[in-house]
Amino acid sequence: MKKDMIAEAQNILNDNFQEIGYSIPSKGLYPFQWKWDSGFIAIGFAHYDMEKAKKEMKTLLNSQWKNGFIPHIVFHIETDSYFPGRDFHLSKLHPESNLDYPSTGMTQPPVLGFTLEKMYEIATDKDDVLTFVKDNIDQVYFNHQYFYSKRDPQNEGLVYIYHNWESGTDNSPIWDDIWKTMNPPQYTFERRDTTHVNSAQRPTNREYDHYLHIIELAKEHNYDDAKIAALSPFLVQDPLFNAMLIKSNDAMINLYKLIGGNQEKVAQLEQWQTKSKASFNAKLFDKELGAYIHYDLRNEKPIRFVSSSSFSPLFAGIPSTEQAAIIINTMMTKFGGEDMYLCASFDPTSDRFNPEKYWRGPVWINLNWLLYYGLKDYGYNTIAARVKSDSIEILSKAGFYEYFDARKSEYTADAKGYGGGNFSWSAALFLDMLEN
Repeated sequence: MKKDMIAEAQNILNDNFQEIGYSIPSKGLYPFQWKWDSGFIAIGFAHYDMEKAKKEMKTLLNSQWKNGFIPHIVFHIETDSYFPGRDFHLSKLHPESNLDYPSTGMTQPPVLGFTLEKMYEIATDKDDVLTFVKDNIDQVYFNHQYFYSKRDPQNEGLVYIYHNWESGTDNSPIWDDIWKTMNPPQYTFERRDTTHVNSAQRPTNREYDHYLHIIELAKEHNYDDAKIAALSPFLVQDPLFNAMLIKSNDAMINLYKLIGGNQEKVAQLEQWQTKSKASFNAKLFDKELGAYIHYDLRNEKPIRFVSSSSFSPLFAGIPSTEQAAIIINTMMTKFGGEDMYLCASFDPTSDRFNPEKYWRGPVWINLNWLLYYGLKDYGYNTIAARVKSDSIEILSKAGFYEYFDARKSEYTADAKGYGGGNFSWSAALFLDMLEN
């Protein structure tokens, strides 16, 4: 069965790869290039087609702005099949935007540093991939420089996101209390996602009003970071986003040392790491909850809920041995019941848990992939093996979908996943987990 699944996963990736040199996440539902999707997809390609992996990365890096920013969606083609598209986002409002690559004015978790490192680790032709790293790593460094110079107003080593879409966990219950502080206008718009997917599995129209309102405020100020930091009603320090940045810092330190001759950049990365890890543990670790949490920078208060993002710091080596034991105990107590697949995206013991609705409870393969490697790094090999076997079992029973029910009871003979089908990162990260 695994041989058949390998062939299917490769077929999905090949089918979703566009001639221009990037992958769509899923046909119909997502017709453009997404930032963190591309990183995960490149890791999958690296196992059997390194040239596609390099093209995936290069096409995304080509969209970088003059200030180092890399957008979360790049609109390589013109189509009205997705909302909101290029004409709504108007990235050209920013004076340093990339006019050759229309995009959004927001970003996504910074996965590109560790993607480059994974590509090098996977490569059979190390010299070839190291040459690719040499040619492109400075752009990833420039992206990190953007984050620390523009997204850290209190100079803590923790960067903010100004939109829930930047988190990657779009409609998580984490954001519910922030929405209560806002009263956006009711926008008139035509959803495109709900023509492809059951609307019960997607954010509501009223939630979209909040999403669009934040973008409109950013556009009013031409996507100026300082104005956004001062005015956006959504300003959050996210453990997943910052963990990805810290992991990518580590990866770039390793790669720069491999390349040689980049002492200044290594020294700067190490300075960022020292400050970031210390602030992360001091500010985002909630010992009482036994988890890492989000911090609402706008309203200056912690957001005290447990989600799969709470465990992502394991992937970046952030927790101490003691902290790792605490958060893993929380995960297994709340998320690891015998009737559940690891790892639901939100606390199954919470009244906000919804196992069918996007980031409000379903299992996502990319977060499981992070968790798998993080658990292995801390020596929790038995739990890591369960995360891997649960992920493969879900994919074998339900197909390569976007997200999945965490309840084992839902997996009848005709079970299907949720969201987009033939989903690129589910296929890509399956290939990587199978090899490790």
